[in-house]
Amino acid sequence: MTQRTDSALSPVSPTSPLIDAPRSELLQSVVDVARAIFGAEASSVFLLDEEADELVFQAVSGQGEEFLVGRRFPAGRGIAGWVATSGEPMVVDDLSADPSFDRSLAESTAYVPNALMAAPLISDARILGVLEVLDPSPQARSGVRELDLLAMFARQAAAALRVITPERVRDAEEHPVLAGPTLAGAQREDALKLLGSLERLLRGVG
Repeated sequence: MTQRTDSALSPVSPTSPLIDAPRSELLQSVVDVARAIFGAEASSVFLLDEEADELVFQAVSGQGEEFLVGRRFPAGRGIAGWVATSGEPMVVDDLSADPSFDRSLAESTAYVPNALMAAPLISDARILGVLEVLDPSPQARSGVRELDLLAMFARQAAAALRVITPERVRDAEEHPVLAGPTLAGAQREDALKLLGSLERLLRGVG
């Protein structure tokens, strides 16, 4: 991925792919649940725009949720960029001492965290984006086990996201006789059930 030197987030472009209502609902559930489970000040999901080589804020819970959705930044920047490139989860207890942390990028979001956890959204060996929790509780970031839980949640979220991809929604619209009028609704329910089951699992072992 190309490293760029933009000092601030770019607004969403007119040609950026639109996120349909089922996916918006799903992604908002992801960040709300992640923030609650890990006791974080904020949580966000970035989706990878491969054509533009950018990560796009698609859902935010907590700090920044009023204005960050739709904002984008180069996919090679910051810890989210590292996670998207490497496909590996990451936890940082002291961001001021971590060279991967892009402070100027964080400042452009109006919230500079002290610690964060991040995990890739991976489905079928493809990286769809990154899930981050900012300033999680000290207990939530105290070991490998918690990072594994975040990675598990991110994988389940990615699987749910793939259930309701725009391609499947378009297929339903283009072939209503074959797909049936309730396909999108059924997909949304299936995806949310996946997240609900994992939320119960994480709360049970947290």
